[in-house]
Amino acid sequence: MSVPEPAAPFLSVVVPCYNEREVLPETARRLTSLLASLIEAKAVREDSHVCFVDDGSTDETWSIIESLSEASPRVRGIKLTRNRGHQNALLAGLFNAPGNVVVTIDADLQDDPDAIAAMVRAHQGGSQIVYGVRKRRDVDSRFKRWTAIFYYRLLKLMGVELVFNHADYRLMSRAAIEALHEYGETNLFLRGIIPQLGFRSSTVEYDRGKRFAGESKYPLKDMLALAVQGVTSFSTAPLRVITVLGLFVSVLSCGFTVWALIARFVAPNVVPGWASTVIPIYFLGGIQLLCIGVVGEYLAKTYMETKRRPRFTIEKQTGRPHAAAGGGSERGAG
Repeated sequence: MSVPEPAAPFLSVVVPCYNEREVLPETARRLTSLLASLIEAKAVREDSHVCFVDDGSTDETWSIIESLSEASPRVRGIKLTRNRGHQNALLAGLFNAPGNVVVTIDADLQDDPDAIAAMVRAHQGGSQIVYGVRKRRDVDSRFKRWTAIFYYRLLKLMGVELVFNHADYRLMSRAAIEALHEYGETNLFLRGIIPQLGFRSSTVEYDRGKRFAGESKYPLKDMLALAVQGVTSFSTAPLRVITVLGLFVSVLSCGFTVWALIARFVAPNVVPGWASTVIPIYFLGGIQLLCIGVVGEYLAKTYMETKRRPRFTIEKQTGRPHAAAGGGSERGAG
């Protein structure tokens, strides 16, 4: 008795956009062309589509999305009321795209869209989550390459489960997305949350290219903010480091006190110097400020989580409406 072929998935490709007018037409052309080839090969359903999520752009991004949607039934759009950040824009697309399989990819075309075909095959093979993993980072600067490697290793050392060299290029099944919906935190770091879902997963390697046009929407300060988010959202190791550091400083201070007493009675003519007074004060003051800062970072996150504010709000949508597949639903806020 022959085993029937699995049904072709209903694929939604979610693309978060923020001021992407320079690259958007080419991104749409590449992705719709890829979808056409997948549909022709019967690898995905005919109603598969690209969903652009406008994350409060201040340029012509939304008008371009509307034009693309009017010109092609394979393009739809979601417009958020204001800029909520890359992670929330991804979440808006994941929760509102109707496909039973959703791929998320950035608009800059640095992540090779052709890897989507391999992701779909991996899903057909039984994987509920497929991670796009960068094979090489040759196009990145040496500084970015080495800091990224250091960051992944640091998070692993702190016990955070991450896929090495994976950003936010991935495929998720509807079951995985519904499980993700149970995670209600405001401080989002999807690279750390999704491996915790526990579904069967696999990886697809690809070569990372140069940005097609425009400027990076992740300057150094935003990259550092995302790095801090990853550490403080998934690890309490910094708080434990504070405890160890406090113990170390206490022991050091006791040792310094003993040395001062010995010097006072053994060598009474020794006059204490300015440095021996000021340096400990500066050292202890710096340690205290550092510890307060780390504790404050965790306290701020707790404060934001208790508000339970919506993570995004949708202003409008464009494109041919679809019925949600596999239990998905249209939501205005996460």
